Amino acid sequence: MNPSRSRSADGVAADDHRVVCHLDRLLDERGMTLVDLAARTDITVVNLSVLKNGRARAIRFTTLTAVCDALGCTPGDLFEVRGVTRSGRWSPVTPS
Repeated sequence: MNPSRSRSADGVAADDHRVVCHLDRLLDERGMTLVDLAARTDITVVNLSVLKNGRARAIRFTTLTAVCDALGCTPGDLFEVRGVTRSGRWSPVTPS
């Protein structure tokens, strides 16, 4: 572990999580932009950009619900946990 890496209050390094956001793919599939999504959800473009670019550390359920409603998707469509299969079983993380 590199001691110079930033850590959150829970002690987890900023890049140690395995959650991946697929907002970019979902927007592309629907022909939408972040500006379109922001208008439909009343969430700022800046906050959506943080989510889309994988820099978000957390998401409120209200934000998740608004994004899923606007995109017509589920949280499972929006997020993936790398190293875990769809059945919930652990599998090795493969480079993408």
